[in-house]
Amino acid sequence: MEFRPQKIKITIGGIAVVAELKPNRTAQAVIEALPIEAPVNQWGEEFYCNVPGVKDYRETAKNQVKVGDVAFWGMGQMLAVFFGRTPMSLGEDPVPADRVNVIGTIQGDAKVLQQAAGATTMQVELLPEGA
Repeated sequence: MEFRPQKIKITIGGIAVVAELKPNRTAQAVIEALPIEAPVNQWGEEFYCNVPGVKDYRETAKNQVKVGDVAFWGMGQMLAVFFGRTPMSLGEDPVPADRVNVIGTIQGDAKVLQQAAGATTMQVELLPEGA
């Protein structure tokens, strides 16, 4: 399967960020589930929402993520966006509650998502190629 670099737009509480996806099967499965609009949850400086029907290939499953990472947690079928510390953080980096597959990285400053605290929905859409 050929993978072309693709970008998604994530909008939470009126704050929009663009993420470039990695060339892995889990990222491709998330793309196939788009567009979505779902209730959003917040855990420290992480937003996440349910994306049903996505197979998690766990090809990059790990407990270490960075600010700006976009990841998929297969057990809960959740798409997670990390923009700062989580309740499990010891240092500056976020720490997920369980191993996640990092599927992309936010372009620019992910910390703008701090302005979306208290948001109720998360929208994720595929951007046209070249956007």
